[in-house]
Amino acid sequence: MGVIVPAAVEQYLASLNRTHDAVLDEIAREGARRDLPLVDAEVGALLRVLATAISARRILEIGTAVGYSGIWLAGALPQDGSLITMEMEPERAREARANFTRAGLADRVNVIVGDARLMIAKVAGPFDLIFQDGSKQLYTPLLERLVSLLRPGGLLVTDNVL
Repeated sequence: MGVIVPAAVEQYLASLNRTHDAVLDEIAREGARRDLPLVDAEVGALLRVLATAISARRILEIGTAVGYSGIWLAGALPQDGSLITMEMEPERAREARANFTRAGLADRVNVIVGDARLMIAKVAGPFDLIFQDGSKQLYTPLLERLVSLLRPGGLLVTDNVL
């Protein structure tokens, strides 16, 4: 088998996701062409639902890449909400900033460039939602700090744990 979600289930979930956004669609196509580590649209939609369900105002993301998942997350924020997202590679961070601008969300997003192990000490909580999607080797070392940054009842979402 070797897959987490069978193809038939994946196709069914994809058919439920009727969100079409020109910027997100273009980033996804380009990401697939470049083999970038982006979440699927279904995961993006789930992130937006989760952020909306808990009325998130402050979100922290570890692992920006080119801003794809961040656009899903920031799209759930109110006008005065904020997403802080961390990216190790300066070129990807530059591209993410441009994508947040294209999506009309740059006013809600702060992209921090650097190693999350160091940068995590520079942010203050509490956060309503934290999305951990950076280097998988950092999941355990960052866990205690991320939990300490969550508000009581906040949500920690970690990608690719299976």
